[in-house]
Amino acid sequence: MTPNSIEPSPQSSNLEPQREPFISLALYHLFKWSVVAPVLHGYFRGRIYGADHVPRYGRLLVVSNHASDFDPPLLSCAVGRPVAYMAKEELFQIPVLKQAIQAYGAYPVKRGSADRAAMKAAIASIKSGWATGVFLDGTRTLDGRITDPKLGAAWIAAKTNSPLLPVGLWGTDQVFKKGSTIPRPVPVTIRIGEIILPPQSSDRAELEAVTSRCAETINALLDLGR
Repeated sequence: MTPNSIEPSPQSSNLEPQREPFISLALYHLFKWSVVAPVLHGYFRGRIYGADHVPRYGRLLVVSNHASDFDPPLLSCAVGRPVAYMAKEELFQIPVLKQAIQAYGAYPVKRGSADRAAMKAAIASIKSGWATGVFLDGTRTLDGRITDPKLGAAWIAAKTNSPLLPVGLWGTDQVFKKGSTIPRPVPVTIRIGEIILPPQSSDRAELEAVTSRCAETINALLDLGR
């Protein structure tokens, strides 16, 4: 079975959307081709491998490493469909910016809130038809490698019966030098792995097994380098 032929989750209602809202999809393609793709392929000399692994519709949880603020838009550009990420609640109080980030699928998370609240927000995003992104370490790492994977992504996948798509972002850890605000034109490579099936339950042993597989896959993608 190819990723593009994966059927919607049997646990999902027929009434649940299987794609993002049309207006968000249109804005995504506008922003992708006018801004993000030129930056990725021009400024960062970007390479993308494994794009054929991405399901084009239905529930999807994208898991990746994280080293730069550039990671969310570059990853979303590479997978070919909008990927919703959590954003600070304060950003949703700014006129215009609120509407813009909502159009791109961002969902609010209160600063200092429990991890469970953030995971519930991700579940709501998935059920709204969005491919939803989770950084496996939960934060940025200096070298971009997965070193301390959290169980949150596997838990979300188990609760929503969503396949996981591992993505390795190579080179983004070099975009900014310490203390610099100007991105460096370093080469960036994005490798998309094969779909990983969700845990069949939220049993800790199953969550740990799937989390370990995601972490190992992403680090193996990073090991391939440029």
